[in-house]
Amino acid sequence: MAANYWASTQRRHWQFSRETLLDIRQRLEDEDRNLVQQYPLPDRRHLSFFFNGQLAKLGKRIGVRQQALATAQVYVRRFYSKVEIRHTNPYLVLATALYLACKMEECPQHIRVVVSEARNIWPDFILSDVSKLGECEFLLISEMNSQLIVHHPYRTLQELFITLNMAQEDVSLAWSILNDHYLTDLPLLFPPHVIAVTAIFLALTLKPTQAGLQAAASTAAALASASQVPKETSSTGSTITNSPQVKVQNLVSWLAEGEVDIKAVVDCSQEIISLYDVLEQYSEKTCKEQLARFVKARGLEK
Repeated sequence: MAANYWASTQRRHWQFSRETLLDIRQRLEDEDRNLVQQYPLPDRRHLSFFFNGQLAKLGKRIGVRQQALATAQVYVRRFYSKVEIRHTNPYLVLATALYLACKMEECPQHIRVVVSEARNIWPDFILSDVSKLGECEFLLISEMNSQLIVHHPYRTLQELFITLNMAQEDVSLAWSILNDHYLTDLPLLFPPHVIAVTAIFLALTLKPTQAGLQAAASTAAALASASQVPKETSSTGSTITNSPQVKVQNLVSWLAEGEVDIKAVVDCSQEIISLYDVLEQYSEKTCKEQLARFVKARGLEK
């Protein structure tokens, strides 16, 4: 087992450039172009949002903590970088990913409990036969080459909010942004510490009350130039520590002393901002219908 991210299989085998990941997915689709054209699917981020909601439903029924849910989301994303989704029953994959994630995160669930609860949620897509989930588990492990340890950004966030003396509301918002990043490709593109810093930056510059988080459009530019912004001071010359601009300045000053790739933080910020924009067009009904169409037509629920 790798004790840290830098020596991990995640860094060596599951971190891609955007171009490489796009090429991997394109090759999967090109292998069966007729199938892809016959069964079109929604935007990948819409599917991720739908999958996240379904995992959350199952996780709530069996009492799974957040980190196991996050690990399951990463497993699903890794698996579908190796296997074309239209060759699978996504509902069985979701249940299996969560079952396997619970094992790896040391909160194991009995296979019969997982199958029973999954069948209660998705009766049209999950059989009562537990061997189906067992077979799918073997497939997931095989496609991921038994590389199952996932390093998450939560630990880095916990360390940094103390270091940066963050307010509780900022910590809560950063945590929420970390949860949202699993709806994107960021877990396959950037190291956990970069994602944690991105969540902190966005938490310090955004507020949930800003409509649609559209005000975030300028945050990437702010990060690139924040190191040039002078600190605000009061008339007595003391630093005003509760100003959003000063909070960003303090973060950038901290970054300047370390080795965090600021360009990567900017890229992550733009990805998360675009996610919130894309989700405004999300339709759960469309996702359900298009998934059901190929699963039923190809008999993948049996």
